[in-house]
Amino acid sequence: MHVCILGAGIVGLAAAYELRQAGHQITVVDRASHAGLGTSLGNGAQLSYSYVQPLADPSIWKQLPKLLLESDSPLKFRLQADPQQWRWGLSFLAACNSERSLRSTRELLALAAASRQAFEAMQGVVRPDCDFLMPGKLVLYPGTAGVEAARRQLDVQAGLGSAPQRIVTADETIAIEPALASYRGQIAGAVFTPSECVADCHKVCQALEAWLRQQGVRFVLGAEVRRLRREGERIVAVSTAQGDIQAEHYMVALGTGSARLCAPLGVHVPVYPLKGYSLTLDVAQAPGSAPTVSITDSARKVVFARLGQRLRVAGMVELVGHGLDIPADRIDSLRRSTEAVFPGCGTTGEVQPWAGLRPATPTGVPIAERAGASNLWLNTGHGALGFTLAFGTAKALRAQLDAAR
Repeated sequence: MHVCILGAGIVGLAAAYELRQAGHQITVVDRASHAGLGTSLGNGAQLSYSYVQPLADPSIWKQLPKLLLESDSPLKFRLQADPQQWRWGLSFLAACNSERSLRSTRELLALAAASRQAFEAMQGVVRPDCDFLMPGKLVLYPGTAGVEAARRQLDVQAGLGSAPQRIVTADETIAIEPALASYRGQIAGAVFTPSECVADCHKVCQALEAWLRQQGVRFVLGAEVRRLRREGERIVAVSTAQGDIQAEHYMVALGTGSARLCAPLGVHVPVYPLKGYSLTLDVAQAPGSAPTVSITDSARKVVFARLGQRLRVAGMVELVGHGLDIPADRIDSLRRSTEAVFPGCGTTGEVQPWAGLRPATPTGVPIAERAGASNLWLNTGHGALGFTLAFGTAKALRAQLDAAR
């Protein structure tokens, strides 16, 4: 079959890889000049296959006033004249209950396990040079209440088949990652997952684009997607800035742009952008100060991932629309967090600031299904787990497309 994939981020490229492996003819369309220049460019770099607690969780209710009202809060909300934002926000709050959170956790763990298997298989074929490591991950908690909540989450995930994880004390945390020694007083305990990985998502995208081109995949880049043309029950073409493209099937993997593209067809895509920021720091001159283990600081809502001689620092969740501006105070906040957790790293070397829009569903579970037409497929809504889950949704859609023959 000829499948036209709209979007050349990690989600679209993973789907292109899986479908090309199945023997299908593929066309990839994106408005950028190269693959992986959107949300895949500067994401948190963590492949979090095991600790997948969704953002929509009952604990959010107690945190909400503090998160919304504090000036330096990692969560920021600015009301827009946008019914999509209101609808998404209400659906998110409705999903913040134990039953939905448990179901989302189960679905995310199963998808993450499939994604890990598929990503590792891809590595054996494409062999991307992407700073891939399996250093393990520590999720830090500042108080005993957080540690106990994490313990309960681990018990839930263990019953759902999660990889081995354990609660470690503050001293054990420092033994695992000595660069946290000066932050010892802010750690009551942590979750340690030895099997978690890191990689440079943009480098993976570059390697996939090169490999796919070698396999005959057509890339139409610098071509903004304008609309999908439907006749009856089928999409007959996608209109782009470079003209119409026809295929047998069409897959929408445009992240936060997916909802806007599908709305004229009467298809509601429950995805809204969660804006986040990152810094990429050159830590070649501060090897002892920078961590080697992947770190998530639950108090600061910031993640740290070592990529060779670089440190990726990412965090924050903003529901502020579709803008990609980078306010100086948000970058300053990330630098202060870096300096607080790893003294000597926040002010060293070259700094590359970045902002991206995570396409999130209210539940945190991505959408990978047919919608709106017999040959239209959605592949979006991965939220902060796009890199982690991309190959899982690709596998799922490959199976659905094969069944639709």
